[in-house]
Amino acid sequence: MTQAVLSISTSGPGLYEFTDRAQAFLREAGAGEGLLTVFVRHTSCSLLIQENADPDVQRDLNAFFRRLVPPSNDPSMGWIVHTTEGPDDMPAHIKAALTQVSIGIPVANGRALLGTWQGIYIFEHRDRPHRREVVLHLSS
Repeated sequence: MTQAVLSISTSGPGLYEFTDRAQAFLREAGAGEGLLTVFVRHTSCSLLIQENADPDVQRDLNAFFRRLVPPSNDPSMGWIVHTTEGPDDMPAHIKAALTQVSIGIPVANGRALLGTWQGIYIFEHRDRPHRREVVLHLSS
């Protein structure tokens, strides 16, 4: 069992890939076969495994989530009570609840068994910059 905590800076809503850092962790850990668990330690961002080849995928995902859950100052969101941290806060919690904060990825021959076009991302849901912590845990 090996683990590490990554610190990832974000600068607003969007996807922030850290696949290379996860693969480096596996190399440094001397991983063979096992399971890499990735966990984000926050309630207003989430994790995704998503396409990393065409940036239009990220643009479309961001647009979809903005339409699905607009800021709390949007007239359609008048039912939201939690607004003390700004109009992006409660929508960020909702988006995180709809996605995932933990991902399990199989590992073989020291590498995460991701598909050809897959990458591991933090999905930031807040407007202002944040420093996010991601726990990588390798079990074999």
